[in-house]
Amino acid sequence: MSRPTDLVQGTLDLLILKIVALEPAHGWAIAHRIRQMSGEVLQVGQGALYPALHKLEQNGWICSEWAVSDNNRKAKYYTLTRAGKKALEHESAEWERLAGAISAIVRAV
Repeated sequence: MSRPTDLVQGTLDLLILKIVALEPAHGWAIAHRIRQMSGEVLQVGQGALYPALHKLEQNGWICSEWAVSDNNRKAKYYTLTRAGKKALEHESAEWERLAGAISAIVRAV
C-alpha cells in the first residue's frame, strides 16, 4: 500500500515547476513550499529534489542564479523559463486528465 508521501512518478517535476512559477526560489524553499501547500502531506527529500532540479534545468524548463537568501547565505535560486511555462501548462493538463481518470475508477460503485 502506498504512503501519503509517495509521489506518482513524474509529479515532482510538475510540483517544482508550479512552485517556481509562483516566484523564484531556492531548493530548501521549494521543498518547504510543497510541504506547506500540501497541508504537510507531501515531503520531498534532498535525494529526490536536487536531481529533479538538475534535470529540469538541463531540459531548459528552469534556470538558476546564485543569490543571497533571507538568512544571509548564498543559495541557488531557480526561475521558470519560457519553455518551462509551456511545459507547466502541458504537464498540468496531463495531470488533470490522469487524476480525472483515476477518480472515475475510484468512485465507481
